[in-house]
Amino acid sequence: MAIIPSAAEITPISSLPPPLISSYNDRIRPLLDAVDKLRTLKRTLAVVTKADKAPEGLLEKVTNDDVNIGLGYVCVRNRIGLESYEEARLEESKLFRSNPLLSRIDKSMVGIPVLAQKLVRIQANIISKCLPNIVKQINGKLNANLTELKKMPKDLSSVAEAMAAFMDLMVEVKESLNKILIRGDYDEYPDDVQMHCNARLAEMLNRYSDELQSKDWSSSEFLMEEIRVLEESKGIGLPNFLPRSAFLTLLKKRINEISSHPANFVNVVWAYIESVLVSVLNKHCDNYPQLFSAISRAAGNVTARMKAESVKQVMEIIEMEKLVDYTCDPEYVSMWNKLMLCLGQFKKIMENEHEPPVLNIEGIGDVCVAHLRQHKHSAEEALDMKMRLIAYWRIVLRRLVDSMALHLLFSIQKLVNKELVTEVVNELMGPYGGGLEKMLEEPPSVAAKRERLNTSIKLLKESKDVVSKIMDRIQIE
Repeated sequence: MAIIPSAAEITPISSLPPPLISSYNDRIRPLLDAVDKLRTLKRTLAVVTKADKAPEGLLEKVTNDDVNIGLGYVCVRNRIGLESYEEARLEESKLFRSNPLLSRIDKSMVGIPVLAQKLVRIQANIISKCLPNIVKQINGKLNANLTELKKMPKDLSSVAEAMAAFMDLMVEVKESLNKILIRGDYDEYPDDVQMHCNARLAEMLNRYSDELQSKDWSSSEFLMEEIRVLEESKGIGLPNFLPRSAFLTLLKKRINEISSHPANFVNVVWAYIESVLVSVLNKHCDNYPQLFSAISRAAGNVTARMKAESVKQVMEIIEMEKLVDYTCDPEYVSMWNKLMLCLGQFKKIMENEHEPPVLNIEGIGDVCVAHLRQHKHSAEEALDMKMRLIAYWRIVLRRLVDSMALHLLFSIQKLVNKELVTEVVNELMGPYGGGLEKMLEEPPSVAAKRERLNTSIKLLKESKDVVSKIMDRIQIE
């Protein structure tokens, strides 16, 4: 006897020869109890093999169904020797018709044909449960192909249609760049962090600010550079006046040492913006590959021009900072006053050689000033100028960062809202652009893609109809 679950594959769980059929309950129950822990027997078919060998008591066993076989029993006769299939089935039919014990079993429970019919029904039931998911997958693929086909450009037959399609394309590109570069939305590229432009630009600006402030201006001999500059700036005039030329000399030296950072920052930012432009244009011009070379040249030209303008702006800012020492920021005076709180201690150290030669300056820390006792006549002026330079330098660095941030944001808006579209039109209509007539020629790659989608859509629709008919037939049967 074999227990057959209603699955795609028939798995024999147990096989008992007819002589043991009388002890069937004792032998099979432990096995079925174990099976019940994993599944019920509601979807199980029991096949009694070699029914002709020991027919005694078989009727009662399959009729009483003590173990609740859900799909019932089927009794069959096995082929013997070299019997053909037809001969075996003929003998089986005679057996269940003429045997006094087996002929009493209901005809719906005997014979290979009955077993085959039951297995077909089981298989059909399994298939019918799989078909809805197959239909769902077909519908998903069909809808995806239809959506992709709708996104493809329609066949253009005139320059007017090409112009309309080109303007629609530019509107899409402009809106996408507005979202990414200006508004900070990145729903079009949720997983591509390089396209999260506001965050990336903020990171670049923060690194630029850190680089400017990371410059170490400390020296082994505190105030000696200031004293030397003051000595070289002396002139005929009233004493106790800090010469402005000395302050500008020190300021210019500092600015020269960090002057390469702003230009490098501009180059990095515009290289990044150009990569964003190329990515967006690649995405939106995918259906018009014949335009991509002209549009890519336009993107390169406009970013190069905007970068040159930014570099020029940066150099002008640097030159202005070298020439003019001015701020209306009250923090300058406030910071200078805090730094000059050390003046009293500084005077004591200069006047009293027994005083420890360590000066504590707020925000700077302890510095050794023993060597300044040899320059008492100019040490106080040097300290004053040093503290003014420190206070003013913070404002200069802040201006270099703030002005770059404002300039870049303004330049990006100008690029997106005006410069890019103008440059693309000029490039497309120029001598090497080919004009809008290029849009009238559908590239082979686009034509092949359109044909592939149409073929796939046709096959998917046919497949859907076939599966639907199978489902209807199974339901009727």
